[in-house]
Amino acid sequence: MKQFLLYIFLSIFWVKNNISYAQSAGKVNTHLVRIYEDNDFLNIRGNGTDNSYTNGTRLDFFFTKKKRSRFFFDRLMPKTGDSSINVFGWSLTQLMVTPNDISTTQYQPNDYPYAGALFITHSLYSYNAARKYSFQTQLVAGIRGPASFARELQTLFHSVIHNDKPMGWDNQLKTYPLLNINFTAEKQLLAIGNFIEVIGGAQVDAGTFLDAFSFYPLIRIGRMAPYFNGYFSQYGSYYKKGRKIKTQFYLVARPASTFVLHNALVHGQRRNENENPDNSTEKTSMRRIRHRITDIQFGTVVAHGNFSFSYLQTHSTEYNKGLYHHNWGNFSLSYTW
Repeated sequence: MKQFLLYIFLSIFWVKNNISYAQSAGKVNTHLVRIYEDNDFLNIRGNGTDNSYTNGTRLDFFFTKKKRSRFFFDRLMPKTGDSSINVFGWSLTQLMVTPNDISTTQYQPNDYPYAGALFITHSLYSYNAARKYSFQTQLVAGIRGPASFARELQTLFHSVIHNDKPMGWDNQLKTYPLLNINFTAEKQLLAIGNFIEVIGGAQVDAGTFLDAFSFYPLIRIGRMAPYFNGYFSQYGSYYKKGRKIKTQFYLVARPASTFVLHNALVHGQRRNENENPDNSTEKTSMRRIRHRITDIQFGTVVAHGNFSFSYLQTHSTEYNKGLYHHNWGNFSLSYTW
């Protein structure tokens, strides 16, 4: 009898320890906060600029849900199957565009306009780890124009760093509602262990903000969690064969080709357009949209524990015909739990 009780006790102890280990080994993060900054002053070549797409600031909050969402849009956004890893998100973003010469108050019809945008994004990133594909859906709502506070932020920042005050914001594009839906599909094309991944992707943007279609390969090289294990696994520690890997670091490259029909940040009417009795040059400049844009983004991601840091550099061809190519850098910091 004592031997039987001892056997039961040891069995319970073994099961309990294995359950605890499984819970610990299988524990995944369910929340992520991130802040990132785009700026054309950040340039690996050392010649920072202050023109074209000049700044973008974004704050993200991503999370998973234990139960099925009751939010109407969440149910409409496509998922990658019953076993999908679904990550929802809310983001607040401010973007700004300026011409090359910010020292004059005069309108510059042969350059990019002053423009600012402020918007929120609700997103669903859905991953299928078994079949190696993902769907990413974003719903965007916001405003272009003075209510974006782009003028105030750029003026304040330039004052703090003792840089030239931007003088032409009276010429910024007028108030305009921004409503967009963006959808991205990705599929793994090649993987060599956890060292190299090649992923093919295509994205469609439709709405009053941006109408565009793009396709790209995404290349990752380094020590990293599998891409389709979910969004959180890309930016923190992860588990491999039941063992926790605290640190990952990898290089990333994403060349893209995009066909653009409309971009509200570089095309539109000025808020003071009626003050110019002859706006024929403005109408001409509006017809200079470059429909085919190519860009390449490359950089590195380093993650340890709950923290991650990335730096990416982007080079893009011009948005309008006859203007200039553009470079900007991005750094982001995230925390998962």
